[in-house]
Amino acid sequence: MNDVVKTPFIGRSITRREDRRLLTGRGQFIADFELPHMLHAVFVRSPLAHAHIKGVDLSRAAAAPGVVYALSGAQLAELLPPVPDTQLVLPSKWTTQVQHKFINPQQPLLAHDKVRHVGEAVAVIVAQSRHAAEDAAQLVELDLDPLPAVLDPEAALSAGSPIVHDRFGTNLIGAFTIAKGDAERAMARAPRRLKRRFHHHRYAAMPMECRGVVALHDARTDAMTIWSSTQVVHWVRREAAAVLQLPEARIRCVALDVGGGFGVKGHVYPEDLLIPFLARRLGRPVKWIEDRREHLICSCHSRDQIHDVEVGFDDDGRILALRDSFAVDGGAWNPIGAGVVYNTAAHLPGPYKIGAIAIDARIAATNKTPNAPYRGAGRPEAAFATERIVDLVAAELGLEPAEVRLRNMIRDDEMPYAMGMPYRDGQPIVYDGGDYPAALEKALEAVGGLSAFRERQRAAREDGRHLGLGLGCYVEGTGVGPFESALVRIDPSGKIFLSSGGCPQGQGMETIFAQVVADAWSVQPDDVVVALADTAAISIGFGTLASRTTVTLSGAIHGASEKLRAKVFAIAANLLECAATDLELRNGRVGIVGVPGAEVTLAKVAQAARPGWDHGRPSGIDAGLEETYYFEPPTVTWSYAAHAALVEVDIETGRVRVEDYAIAHDCGVVVNPMLVEGQIVGGAVQGIGGALLETLPYSTDGQPLATTLAEYMLPTAAGMPRFRLRHQHSPSPLNPFGVKGVGEGGPIAPPAALANAIADALRPLQVEFNETPIAPHRVVEAARSVLFRS
Repeated sequence: MNDVVKTPFIGRSITRREDRRLLTGRGQFIADFELPHMLHAVFVRSPLAHAHIKGVDLSRAAAAPGVVYALSGAQLAELLPPVPDTQLVLPSKWTTQVQHKFINPQQPLLAHDKVRHVGEAVAVIVAQSRHAAEDAAQLVELDLDPLPAVLDPEAALSAGSPIVHDRFGTNLIGAFTIAKGDAERAMARAPRRLKRRFHHHRYAAMPMECRGVVALHDARTDAMTIWSSTQVVHWVRREAAAVLQLPEARIRCVALDVGGGFGVKGHVYPEDLLIPFLARRLGRPVKWIEDRREHLICSCHSRDQIHDVEVGFDDDGRILALRDSFAVDGGAWNPIGAGVVYNTAAHLPGPYKIGAIAIDARIAATNKTPNAPYRGAGRPEAAFATERIVDLVAAELGLEPAEVRLRNMIRDDEMPYAMGMPYRDGQPIVYDGGDYPAALEKALEAVGGLSAFRERQRAAREDGRHLGLGLGCYVEGTGVGPFESALVRIDPSGKIFLSSGGCPQGQGMETIFAQVVADAWSVQPDDVVVALADTAAISIGFGTLASRTTVTLSGAIHGASEKLRAKVFAIAANLLECAATDLELRNGRVGIVGVPGAEVTLAKVAQAARPGWDHGRPSGIDAGLEETYYFEPPTVTWSYAAHAALVEVDIETGRVRVEDYAIAHDCGVVVNPMLVEGQIVGGAVQGIGGALLETLPYSTDGQPLATTLAEYMLPTAAGMPRFRLRHQHSPSPLNPFGVKGVGEGGPIAPPAALANAIADALRPLQVEFNETPIAPHRVVEAARSVLFRS
């Protein structure tokens, strides 16, 4: 007897199936990948931030031992176009609602007219070995005519600034305004107002594995295979097809095991396109592996926003109006356009009811590494500005920051809640469910309660110690479109095959989607074969970024499975001589409801679905058992969280010890709780690192000052607090499984929560921390400035 599987796999903490290979050394990363007769590429990169290229002498390098090919930017410009500007197109629903202007300079695959940041590639050397290529690269002679560098977004937008892209005559490469209500009138009528400037500094994703590309050209078919450490294999294929002038059907892109992405691998870089070109031109496979120094100066940075915020509020702390004018340091190129910057604007209201909002944003080109998404992608900057403002309102009124939040939060009985502004998909922002006040209260309870902490804090101050409690709340639009794909096929063995455009980088996708498919087909997760990040496995896909894959791919799995199930039932009904409406799935079989043993295996159904004379298909049912579905979400789902951080501050050394950290989080229906908790905690660690440690500073002439992990300080396990997680579950009505995204949430709140906690610890000194990172010297300087005045 085979009973129907009754306990769903969705909701279970199943061990990651990927770990079987990854923990036993059987994973394969791009640096591990070898092909016969492979050549190795090394890039010659600019030592200057801004300069005209007068000449690139490759003669000595070309004659060096082992060198096969040397190419300058000027030579390449005659052969290939720049990176296409179609990576992230603004939807028409957005462009018709939001007043905007964007200039998208197209980045050449190698710089040829001038260099615009330190590390920009000007030439490439291809040799028999990496060592030979690196040695030859040292022989390239660059003739660069230095130009003044501009390194500050406000300076870049001022009159007389050096221009990064001469053809545009301006450094303003993006701007938009959005509004809700009449902010000017509401601000004028507000009983109280305050203004502050906030700076969320520049830092970046630091995956364990840097970027890398391998390409192989098949001269017989003029076909190209690209292996890239990327989050978006279908994007790479699309852009490579455009640059190489090949049909997409002739290009395959594969991402092997990818050692972390966090957004930095979420778009197409020049190297993704130049390495395939070299493989085709030279008739041999070519490999390029980014080293850590290259990653720090060439792979995209993130954050780096300056916000001038004004808030109007009443004597009870209720926020009546919010105005924000912010500038983004976009660096030398803008590969994702409005994506990150509009994310900031859309998330600025957070979980609060604010009747009138006015936002204007500007993106400035500077002579820094380009700015693009890093986990959170514009949301941490928004949360930092809003959550600091809420704490400042509380300080102004002598109220508890938690109380001010509770007075302004949207309540659960007000859901769904229309915010009165469009999201970046052009749809109205409507929070689709949740209990924000309950999350805040749970976070406070998890760290021992507000009253108990205030008593501890008072006693510590009497003892000369400085304890602080900081809060950070946010909402996060997740599962954004335009689509994701799923192909579901019943294999002749009876196993279920799934392929998609999703690209894992350590999230556990093979496990998560095996759970989803297992529930859809009443099989075990081990009976699901998952093939991701390979354009040969599915023709159309989008990729993994923006907290979207669980939402969009589960929706696509559902859609494909619904279509395929109808066909499976039609064939099984023919085999069992019953009506399709009498059938159910149970343990890898299709059986008659209420009749144990009256069943047929999925393998038998697959056999019957094969083309041929003696199939078991009824009339009108085509051969084959596979369906492809593209889930196009109507708009985003809204996850949210409340973070509570307890810190102790040493004002003599500036050291901040994070003593305890609580997170109350809601991402709807949880597919795998263990993996969700890993995402939340891992993201929070990255947020703490960004708040306290990580920074990418530049000298006055544009030289990056953090070019190794000795200068770029990453958080370590020894320096992290205990994380206390509390979960809420508000299923989204916008997709079949009620799921919401979780990948980017963790880093959003920590910078705000820690800034608030440190300010709370030093409240008797009345100092503020409105700029990150909150490094020890800044804490000492803030404390001393007050103590010396007194």
